[in-house]
Parts: sequence; C-alpha cells; structure tokens
Amino acid sequence: MITRRQFSLGLGTLAFSGLIHSRLGMAGAAAPTPSIIGYGPLVPDSQKLLDLPKGFSYKLISQFGELMSDGLHVPDRADGMGCIPLDENRVALIRNHELHPRHLEKQPASIRKHKSELSYDTYADGTSLPGGTSTLIYNLQKQSVEKEFLSLSGTIRNCSGGITPWGSWLSCEESVDKADGNIQKSHGYVFEVLADSKTLSQAQPLKAMGRFNHEAAAVDPKTGIVYMTEDQGDSLFYRFIPNQYGKLQEGGKLQALVVKGKPKYDSRNWESASMPVNSWHQAEWIDIENPDSPEDDLRKRGYAAGAALFARGEGIHWGDKELYFCCTNGGNKKLGQIMRYQPSPNEGQASETKSPGRLQLFLESSHESLYNFGDNLTVAPNGHLIVCEDQYSEVVSNHLRGVTPSGEVYTFAKLRAQTELAGACFSPDGKTLFVNAYSPAKTLAISGPWESLINKRA
Repeated sequence: MITRRQFSLGLGTLAFSGLIHSRLGMAGAAAPTPSIIGYGPLVPDSQKLLDLPKGFSYKLISQFGELMSDGLHVPDRADGMGCIPLDENRVALIRNHELHPRHLEKQPASIRKHKSELSYDTYADGTSLPGGTSTLIYNLQKQSVEKEFLSLSGTIRNCSGGITPWGSWLSCEESVDKADGNIQKSHGYVFEVLADSKTLSQAQPLKAMGRFNHEAAAVDPKTGIVYMTEDQGDSLFYRFIPNQYGKLQEGGKLQALVVKGKPKYDSRNWESASMPVNSWHQAEWIDIENPDSPEDDLRKRGYAAGAALFARGEGIHWGDKELYFCCTNGGNKKLGQIMRYQPSPNEGQASETKSPGRLQLFLESSHESLYNFGDNLTVAPNGHLIVCEDQYSEVVSNHLRGVTPSGEVYTFAKLRAQTELAGACFSPDGKTLFVNAYSPAKTLAISGPWESLINKRA
C-alpha cells in the first residue's frame, strides 16, 4: 500500500507556520481560509465540461446511456466511486448510482426492464430497483475500458462508500425507505461489491453496520475497523468493529464518537465557535444497540447518550494512519468543514482509553469562492486532499478543490455543467485521477503534471 509519506511528487518541503491555518475569531466568524496558487489558472475547456490547469487533460471513459458489456446501459446519477488494483496494469472502478425508485422512468430501457434474482429489492412486478453500482475494468497502460457491467442492483440512493484493504467497495444507501407495496424491503444499509467480480453480485445488506442515511465509509487497513458518515444535519460519526478482519458479513459492534469530557458536543459551529479550527479533542466511543433501527433513530439515541453532532457527514477517506471526512454545511457560514480523525494505537480495544483517538476540525470555509459544500473527497498520493463540491445553484459552479496537509486551499478544476462532481479517486500509481460528473452521468480520467504544484500563497 502506498502511503502519503512514502509517495513523493517532488513538491518539496511544505511550510508549517501557525499563520497557515484558518482560525475562528472571538465573535465566532471564520477567519479567511488560507489559499495557495496550486497548479495555476484554469484553462477553459473547448468541450465546455471541465476546466483544468495548463498541462492537464481529461478523457471521457464512460457516460450515461452507453451500452455496457453485459447488454445493459450506463445508468444515471454517478456518485461515489472507488479505484481498486486488479493487477499491474488494470484497476476496477466501482461506481455508485444514486437512484431512487422514482428515477426509474428516466433510465435507459434496459435498466427500466432489468430483473434479476441477484437484486436486493424489486417493484411488485419483479423489476429491480435502479440503485446500485456499475464496474469498469480500466487498463491504465492502454487508457481504455476493457469491460463495463452492472455489479449491484435493487438498492436505493447509493451515494458514496469506500474501498477496503481486501479488495472490495462498500456501497452505502442514503435512504431509510421501507416496504410500502411499491418496494418490498427496508433500506438504509451498506452493501459490499468485490473488485474481482465479473458480473452482477448477489446483494446482501450488512445489517450489523447500521440502518441509517449512510453516506460514505473508510477502513483502517491495520484494524479493519470501518468508519462511517451520515448525511443528516444532526448526524453522528460511527465506527464498526468487525468480529473478524475483512469479513463484515460475520457481524460486529456499531459505535458512535463522543468528545471526551464534553457529552453532546456540537462540532457544527452554526451558532458559535465551539470547535476552533486546528484544535484537537480526545475521543471516546459508545455502543449503539439495535443497529437495524426500524425507527431510524440511531443518531437520536446516540446523541441522547452523549455522542457528538456533525453537520451532514459526507465523503470520507483513509490517509496515512488517519482519516478525513467532510461536513457539507458545517461552519459559521455553513459553507463546509473537513474533520480529521487519528485512531488510538489501541483502537477498538479496552486499552484505547489510555491513549484515545483524537478528532480535529481541519478546515472551515470562510468564503464560497474558496470552498463551497465539499462532499466526496480523496487523499491524493502526495497527502493533499481532493474535494468534490456539491452546491446546486445557477450562479455557483462546482469545483475540485485541493487542500494541502497544512490546510491551504487551491482550485484544481471547474465543472462547466450544472451538476456536481463526485467519486474522485486516484489510480494506484498516482498518475490518473478519476472523477464523475453526476448527471447526466460521465466518468473522466484526468492526467497531467502532478509534480508541478506551486506551493505559494495566492
């Protein structure tokens, strides 16, 4: 596994000055978010899709309605995505499709008519619900898709998820819909899709991981513990300790984070600067009973027991012995926050109380021109974050924002279409960044001079 510190893109030593970090003022307003030049000005795209810095280019490798290898057609609403190596040259890109049952009629005919015993849920007539994942087998050397197929079906609003160290993608339902005569089952679960699958997988909900408005997941490769976010204004931050490493279907323990010594801590900073940027807080974890939660009350029960609140937890990604996750509308100006969590050396064990994990507010946006509603994110091989914006407005464009390990922001790309960017993930060699345009669904492969970043104040 290539870690942040093992991989060098020739960026040189980054300055770590106290002036680098944004701070919260005494009145609770965010200080200006620091920014750097990054890769320089964006060059207008002649195709009017994605503006990139000079020297960078993208290749459209898949899009809505195209025929796939299995005879089905690419569904819409491409959201979270993971890149998993298969061999020296090939990767599996497993891509979520955030489709609700009401979206079926706008999908290609092959998806509208799709029926399979492998699907999790169906309409009364047996047609599969349209949510799920598709898999692209991509050859990095040839820069081409070798195979593309539906890999998970019959789910609802597969928003984001996360890759695992054992070669799979955890696809998360952002839905708590119940059987109502139109659909047949309850939803709100995590589903696992193996990267080496060659066709549609049997959909099995991992119910011990909780039933709630799942957003994304990240796995600690050392412990196998899965950390999960929840897309609600009063969301919690969860971890799942599996009974057996790499075998989530064998069950485990679901817990929620508590800020030590501060029960019911509010990290959102909506009313006051209760959580200063760059401050660290020790973590404790409490058990969440009855994770299947028929009443969708995990966050309410967790908060009542002391769990901390977060503002719409969304994208999450594992870095080097730590993880980052977005809180989409957190902060004094409700423009977004990024949290950082560093696990205990004894994470998930009784002895973790002697050296607790710790939580940090890593970034809080002070202006929409710098960072606006960060959603999916990934940790780049150089340790920077690449964050996908998700702000729907006729006057606001969504961007890919870079964030240095020092908390400085820069603009990497601008989406010209009125939709969101999602699913950013890097190839194992760090040379290709894959990303989705949500709707109409498009998947892009971006390459260029990653070593040319300018680490100077903008």
